[in-house]
Amino acid sequence: MAENNTKPSVLFVCVHNAGRSQMAAAYLSHLSKGRIEVRSAGSAPADSVNPAAVQAMLEEGIDMSAEIPKVLTTEAVQDSDVVITMGCGDACPFFPGKRYEDWKLEDPAGQGVEAVRPIRDEIRTRIEALIAELLPTG
Repeated sequence: MAENNTKPSVLFVCVHNAGRSQMAAAYLSHLSKGRIEVRSAGSAPADSVNPAAVQAMLEEGIDMSAEIPKVLTTEAVQDSDVVITMGCGDACPFFPGKRYEDWKLEDPAGQGVEAVRPIRDEIRTRIEALIAELLPTG
């Protein structure tokens, strides 16, 4: 990977790193076809990814059942060009020159797949817009 320093990188942050940030990361990996480096993490990671989020993504043909919530590190923020928090007020270390966004999204925790689908669909729309910005067709 070191030979390609032009690949943009995105970090998704959510407190538990179990739902929204995992769905966003899975979509970005899938839809950018590896052209964007993707990370996700949380300040208080859960033990496992939200099963309703996993099910909702499987309906889109994306399997994220093997993902494990990760703890947010300063290095992960430092190594990313874009840092996106998921409307959960997570505090990220601030580094000048990085792009920070906060996506206000419903929390899927404890909800069934029916409640997760609209959140998933909103994430997809935002990811498609993000890819269009980060990978301008040229």
